[in-house]
Amino acid sequence: MSEHKKHSLTHVDEKGKVNMVDVGGKPVQYRTAVASGHITVGEETLELIRENKMKKGDVLTIAEIAGIQGGKRTSDLIPLCHPLQITKLEVKASLDQTGVKVQSLAKCLGQTGIEMEALTAVSVALLTIYDMCKAVDKSMVIGEISLQEKTKTDLPG
Repeated sequence: MSEHKKHSLTHVDEKGKVNMVDVGGKPVQYRTAVASGHITVGEETLELIRENKMKKGDVLTIAEIAGIQGGKRTSDLIPLCHPLQITKLEVKASLDQTGVKVQSLAKCLGQTGIEMEALTAVSVALLTIYDMCKAVDKSMVIGEISLQEKTKTDLPG
């Protein structure tokens, strides 16, 4: 494989047109991805979340559920993502000194990676926190969304 081909975009064909990659010839593998992100909130907002006194409800639990729902809908939201057989999608939201950290774990059996589902889960969870807290905090900042880990393992057989 040429050096140019190895680093070329996979979702663009030789004519520069959008292309959903054909993964049909790739083996099914066990794949995992871990992603994380953070939303910075004000001290008052942090205290309202901690004491579960936000008018819209339990911010952390609702954000976790929303993140799972978002991760499951990734192929509907991101045009060139393949629908995957997700075997596990976990989202954890936890308070820190400046806001809420969200981490996701996504697992699947598939022919392509599950990192977009992990990243989407984190993004939707963070957006949910923003939505639930926007009435009391106009200075929130979502950031630091990143892929922490990605693995693929051949299936036994």
